[in-house]
Amino acid sequence: MVDATHISFIANDRSYFSLIKKEIHRAAGEAGFSELRINMLDLIVAEMTSNLFKYSDDGEILMGIFHNGGSPYIELISIDNGPGMVNPTRMMQDGISTGNTLGHGLGSIKRLSDTFELYSQIGWGTIVLSRVYNDPKQAKLPVKMLMRPIVVSKPGETVSGDGFVFKKTERYVKMMLADGLGHGPEANKAVNEAAAAFRVFPDYSPSATIRFIHQAIKKTRGAVMNITAFDFRTRTWSCTGVGNIAARMIGPASFKNHMSYNGIVGHNIPTTMSDQEYPAELYNQIMMCSDGFKTRIDLARYPQMYKYDQTVLAAALYKDHARKTDDMSVVMAKIK
Repeated sequence: MVDATHISFIANDRSYFSLIKKEIHRAAGEAGFSELRINMLDLIVAEMTSNLFKYSDDGEILMGIFHNGGSPYIELISIDNGPGMVNPTRMMQDGISTGNTLGHGLGSIKRLSDTFELYSQIGWGTIVLSRVYNDPKQAKLPVKMLMRPIVVSKPGETVSGDGFVFKKTERYVKMMLADGLGHGPEANKAVNEAAAAFRVFPDYSPSATIRFIHQAIKKTRGAVMNITAFDFRTRTWSCTGVGNIAARMIGPASFKNHMSYNGIVGHNIPTTMSDQEYPAELYNQIMMCSDGFKTRIDLARYPQMYKYDQTVLAAALYKDHARKTDDMSVVMAKIK
């Protein structure tokens, strides 16, 4: 089932911290994680919530479980609007603290994590990323393309009307970010039927894929979507969008906003659509966002972000641009 990739836990009340740890513990157990790895997650969550309580009034933790082709990992993202850190590297050393404590928190999270990253700006806040794999050897396997989604349901909803799905072959990777009209179960149903059609369509072309999906979801609310594919042989992106899914091609020196067609897949789409192509030598990554994000995104606000995992950038965009009045989704994908 296509649904939210992450669950949001608001971490601004100390009495709620034990419930956060219990819920993440339960989710890890249901995903088949070993007792050792679950205990490590418990410690990471305890340190994250402790830091949020000390240094932020409006902290949030995002938790996602990714099956990763049979090598699952749990991703924890701590987000705050606190004072930020002057020297994040120094703050990860044991014994360093600004809160009159032993100063073991960030160092402990780093040691317990298979992937750990920390991004902070003075006056902006801090993002901490931790991934724990059920099999830690799987954390370092090489991949041709990194895809990092954050999809979060509208507050109060049990399912997400936004959804992300992808297909990999030896020749290409093809991705779809879709937003079912409205929110809740009916929007989620539209996205899942679109995902089912996406998975069975055999051809590469994004525009041809959208035409196929259009016929398959006519009995649903419909959806807006962007489908982007990357051909490893030609080193070219192909992209088609219908409706208000924002897509931006990003390169080392410039970026280009992709123009979508007007319409609603499942209801009305243009009679003629074509794939728009972008060479990888100019644009090595793509950002896609649903309308649950504000549109005026300035990546220059995040200096040195190119050094970090794509999830850290996605989390920064979520922190600054998520509306919290709708389902929210952002996907970052980058060619290795």
